[in-house]
Amino acid sequence: MKKAVLSALAISLLVSCSTPKEEKVEKAPEVVSLLGTTYFEPERSPELQQKLDSNLSVAKNNFNNDPSEDNYIWYGRRLGYLSRFNESIDVLSEGIDKYPQSYKLLRHRGHRFISMRLFDRAIDDLTKASQLMSPHPPEIEPDGAPNKLNQPLSSTQFNIWYHLGLAHYLKGDFEKAEQAYIECLKASYNDDLLVATIDWFYMTYKRQGKDELADGLLGNITDSMTIIENDSYYKRLKMYQGKLQPEDVLTVNPNAEDYDLSLATQGYGVGNWYFYNGDTTKAVEIFEKVVSGNSFASFGFIASEAELARLRSLNK
Repeated sequence: MKKAVLSALAISLLVSCSTPKEEKVEKAPEVVSLLGTTYFEPERSPELQQKLDSNLSVAKNNFNNDPSEDNYIWYGRRLGYLSRFNESIDVLSEGIDKYPQSYKLLRHRGHRFISMRLFDRAIDDLTKASQLMSPHPPEIEPDGAPNKLNQPLSSTQFNIWYHLGLAHYLKGDFEKAEQAYIECLKASYNDDLLVATIDWFYMTYKRQGKDELADGLLGNITDSMTIIENDSYYKRLKMYQGKLQPEDVLTVNPNAEDYDLSLATQGYGVGNWYFYNGDTTKAVEIFEKVVSGNSFASFGFIASEAELARLRSLNK
């Protein structure tokens, strides 16, 4: 009996020693910023997380049942909405291998390369997309995050030119950004698209010292415009017109659902306004405020990073 007890004890000790302890696996960052900061998939409310996960599950099931061009796009887009950019790019890259003439897949991968701060790769994708799309008529691009009217506002063609201009702008190549925005303006067929294009186009001209051309763009912006999505761009343009003060544009309701996005978008415009009006100190203060926020995938956030990175490199 004593031998049996000792034997059981030995077996128990052997099992406990051979069972590996559960190790906490650290997740890799989704983004390393232009300033060296790492960003991970953000924490969300349970309701929002459940919605995004559910949408991803549907997209994944559709893809598994039929790996069509469209289902590759939606699977990649849904991963992107979760800020899982590396996985999104992997899916879209696999789709491009299968559908090498797909300007739509290139458009979405180009966007995600911007999210990853890989501007040269974004430019390669979006330039190729602009070439492949040329024989095709404009087509409405369905929204993954519908607006308040549940009404898609942009075309694939608009988005290719818009993101191509943005990638050049973020890289600091304002001449090439200008050429893309000329084409983007031709594809801006409603007020929301018009204010988005003119805002970045205006800043592109100002950065080149083409003040008369920049001011000429503002004649397209009126008080009677119907804006559904791009209210932050509209406010920035009214600031450029002198109808709003920079402090008014920088002030964002902290209780608003889209506070972080609005802060990044409006903040970058205000910081940039101070920058090209000669107040670099104030501009840096605002850019730093933007990058202290949470909307690390928004274009205003990335642009603020780019400005700070360029200024710091000049001061070394």
